[in-house]
Amino acid sequence: MHATPTTRSTRTRSARTRAGVLVAGLAVLACTAPTAHASYETTRPAARAVHETARPADGTAYRETRLLFGTERPDGGPDVTERQFTRFVDREVTPYFPEGLTVQEGRGQWRDANGRIERERSYELTLLYPRAEAPERDARIEQVRKRYMQQFGQESVARVDERVVADF
Repeated sequence: MHATPTTRSTRTRSARTRAGVLVAGLAVLACTAPTAHASYETTRPAARAVHETARPADGTAYRETRLLFGTERPDGGPDVTERQFTRFVDREVTPYFPEGLTVQEGRGQWRDANGRIERERSYELTLLYPRAEAPERDARIEQVRKRYMQQFGQESVARVDERVVADF
């Protein structure tokens, strides 16, 4: 909720600014992380050996997908409630991922085009699935994102994917 009323165009610009900052940040990480990791491995072989032994012995290649859901409606409507979000997960996510998922509540913030700090309650949903199933799961994840945006009038749902090794 905002202390001062904002227009739809201000919120749209704000959402575009947030999306731009997120994309720029991810681009920086994508460009620098491999370089930093490569230089770390060549200069610190002992550390690399420790990292490799920390992997689960019977681990399987998985993909971890995190979806970040905002709860403030850009059109000025009422925020998405915890009950509405839980119902959405029960109906739209769990049927696609019956093996399980994790939901964490969070708080997001960003600086808008006018320099004001904007804050909103948010949810981070984490999914783990075998890497071999990624193409099939990708389509399902995109359906979930699209449905949330449509159902709650959101401009975006952020998505972060990582390759991981997991053992259950």
